[in-house]
Amino acid sequence: MDFWSSFWNIILVFLSAVVFLGYLIALFSIVTDLFRDRKLNGWLKAVWLLALVLIPLLTSLVYLIVRGQGMAERGYRETLANQTAAEDYIRTVAQASPSDEIAKAKALFDAGTINADEYEAIKGHALGTTKVAVS
Repeated sequence: MDFWSSFWNIILVFLSAVVFLGYLIALFSIVTDLFRDRKLNGWLKAVWLLALVLIPLLTSLVYLIVRGQGMAERGYRETLANQTAAEDYIRTVAQASPSDEIAKAKALFDAGTINADEYEAIKGHALGTTKVAVS
């Protein structure tokens, strides 16, 4: 009987692949966390990496048990820092709302800096109805 002809052999291959991929994800997460941790010195990082190479499964389990809480905290802090950085960037590049643009144009109009036609053109542009053709 051929290997692929048995249904259970195929199921076993797929299950093994899923378990192996899960292990690889955990391994890369551990290595990433090792280099992310600023409190751990270089020698201890080297020991953890050497142990991961020599006895990978046992070392992974020990690392997740011993340092799992710190791993989660470092991941949470990094996520917050990335989210804050993204929000700050969005605020710097975001355009003003239409009501802000109209309010600024109204202030310029009231100050006499622009005339009524220019004010209407800016207002139309802010509302998306016309293009700005201010000279």
